Amino acid sequence: MPHPEPLRLHVPEPTGRPGQTTDFSYLRLSPAGEVRRPPVDVTPVDTRDMAYSLIRVLDEQGDAVGPWVPDINIETLRAGMRAMMKTRVFDSRMLIAQRQKKMSFYMQSLGEEAIGAAQAMALNRDDMCFPTYRQQSILMARDVPLHGLICQLMSNEGDPLKGRQLPVMYSIREAGFFSISGNLATQYIQAVGWAMASAIKNDTKIASAWIGDGATAEADFDTALTFAHVYHAPVILNVVNNQWAISTFQAIAGGENTTFAARGVGCGIAALRVDGNDFLAVYAASKWAAERARSNLGPTLIEWVTYRAGPHSTSDDPSKYRPLDDATHFPLGDPIARLKQYLINQGAWSEQEHEDTQKELEAMVIAAQKEAEKFGSLADNHVFSPAEMFEDIYEHMPEHLRQQRQQLGI
Repeated sequence: MPHPEPLRLHVPEPTGRPGQTTDFSYLRLSPAGEVRRPPVDVTPVDTRDMAYSLIRVLDEQGDAVGPWVPDINIETLRAGMRAMMKTRVFDSRMLIAQRQKKMSFYMQSLGEEAIGAAQAMALNRDDMCFPTYRQQSILMARDVPLHGLICQLMSNEGDPLKGRQLPVMYSIREAGFFSISGNLATQYIQAVGWAMASAIKNDTKIASAWIGDGATAEADFDTALTFAHVYHAPVILNVVNNQWAISTFQAIAGGENTTFAARGVGCGIAALRVDGNDFLAVYAASKWAAERARSNLGPTLIEWVTYRAGPHSTSDDPSKYRPLDDATHFPLGDPIARLKQYLINQGAWSEQEHEDTQKELEAMVIAAQKEAEKFGSLADNHVFSPAEMFEDIYEHMPEHLRQQRQQLGI
């Protein structure tokens, strides 16, 4: 009897490495306007086809087609364009500031601006978002003052968080932006718990959870799905599939032979898979999921297919693990360019207005940065007083901490 072949493991590999051209056929794209729009009260199992197709509204010519074209006015779309552009300008300026050693690190959302901006505009301001470190477009869409954000990045005396959070890990209650955690996936279970509490209190606010494709491999992701499914939590579960978790391709987290949206269906949760670089599609899908949550129909898991066009952070060099020009070949294009073309087709935007808006936003960010730097930055050896670490910890300071503070002479 012949010996059986030895067992072996399969290790997923990306379809493009440095020096190659990436084959993006693995993305499972659908033509714009082709995917059906089910009723809001659809049963989760009947969204299975939605988990393997791709909801798209904007076609190659920049026209809106199909059943997912949202009911949205031009002024809201123009505001969305500004929010995305402001996000990109802000990211660009803060990247420069980090290179000037004014902050320890920074994380861009280059290429992903539509996801946060469009969903923020589809939700109510008092709905609570539980983001990762790449959803600053939510803050831009909600017109959060830039000065405070930059002070947080520089951990200076104007930082509303007193230097106790890493850069880009904002916490802004009044903007419905929950404290960002550097521990991956914790925000998912927090969002589901917050949504459950909202229902327990007979409130009307819903939650929105955010996670990257890589962090779906964390146990917190599966725990959150279980609780959301069992209790019909009023929450939108966003999975941002930007193809890369630092240098690890999304297939390592389980995206090779299935989709991340399919995990929702498998857990009894309605699922959608959406073109994350299509502002109109993001807005339409977010509205659909929000209506489902507010109608006590349970959670929705949405996989946003996009591409992380920049490095993971300022500590990363993506040219070491993927083609240098990968983002320019990504078949879903650039979210700003696509919405720009749609608005121009509608006679609601122009090349000149785009250029003027760009200059206006650059001046706005530069002015906010200058104001924030008056409070100091890492570049001028700014440090907080040691007294800060004793404050806001206990209502009544324990004796051992009081003695330590005295020993420091503060």
